[in-house]
Amino acid sequence: MNPTTPGTPSAPAEPAAETPGPGPADPAELARIKARLSSGALYSATDPALRPYRKRCMDLLDRFNGTALSDFRTRESVLGELLGGLGPGGWVMPRFLCEFGFFIELGPGTKVNFDVMMLDCAPITLGADVFVGPRSQLFTANHPLNAELRRTMWEQARPITLEDRVWLGGGVTVLPGVTIGADTVVGAGSVVTKDLPPKVLAVGNPARIVRGL
Repeated sequence: MNPTTPGTPSAPAEPAAETPGPGPADPAELARIKARLSSGALYSATDPALRPYRKRCMDLLDRFNGTALSDFRTRESVLGELLGGLGPGGWVMPRFLCEFGFFIELGPGTKVNFDVMMLDCAPITLGADVFVGPRSQLFTANHPLNAELRRTMWEQARPITLEDRVWLGGGVTVLPGVTIGADTVVGAGSVVTKDLPPKVLAVGNPARIVRGL
């Protein structure tokens, strides 16, 4: 993922096996967790407080990914529970994977194709009429370069934004902190490591602007 050079906090304590986190229905605790994860600061991926939110996401993903391919109605209902926002007229095809769900907002008419992964440890915001090609990956989470910090499961996250009418071709990877401007197209298999302006065609690894649109 996108490399960074974090500080050196003390290693997180091993989580207690029997320590339950707060329930996902606690709005105040959810707000605190969302603020902490999206701040860009290092956090422990093994924090027990995150467990109920990951469990909620896993259960909803099991329901979503177990639907018949033709069952758009059930998937729309499950997405309404899973995601932080879902505009009318769009859809997501299975198999879809994410980490929490509540950080993801899909605008009206946005279409997410088969086998897309969104690691939403910070906000992932897709505008109106965005197309996300099959097997694309949007990664907000990042790990330290320091091996000991990685081993003890420290992470940090930065948001991803796809503005209106962006099209990601099949197998595109978008790294933490990236914003892609409106009407931009990213060619299949590209890796987007930094912001792209509106109305350009970008391809490659790392993705580079080929021409305007």
